[in-house]
Amino acid sequence: MYLNLQQATFDYERLQYNTVVSSGMKMLNSIEDAGEISAPVRLEAMQILLHTLYPVVPHICTALWNELGFAKRLGDLLDCPWQAVDPQALVQDEIELVLQINGKLRGSMVVASNADNATIEALARSHEKVKEFGEGREPKKVIVVKGKLVNVVV
Repeated sequence: MYLNLQQATFDYERLQYNTVVSSGMKMLNSIEDAGEISAPVRLEAMQILLHTLYPVVPHICTALWNELGFAKRLGDLLDCPWQAVDPQALVQDEIELVLQINGKLRGSMVVASNADNATIEALARSHEKVKEFGEGREPKKVIVVKGKLVNVVV
């Protein structure tokens, strides 16, 4: 949620309103995909979403703000300060890396955000897609671009 808020704030500063709407859609998808979360967390997520989209669609956001009871607790949406990005919430435990085999996209893999290249390489070598598309051959080289992708050369 806070990653999308950070991106939306950056997009507002650059006057890129189309990507602000995209960030709002990502926020809504995050809320829907979260499954069973506590009511306070869901309300905070909705508050962030409404704050983010308010400059683009003020009437709908104001109606939802009032309907969800934020107006009674926090006052009018127009008078509320912009939601600050929590730096601790931006820290990720795991990251998703793109998995390429011989330069072609074949999937993705999730690793710890603090994993070193040797660990990532070992996980890539044992990945099911490497075995499937590597046709039983041993990888010659594994190229790791930290935080982005892993390319296995067979």
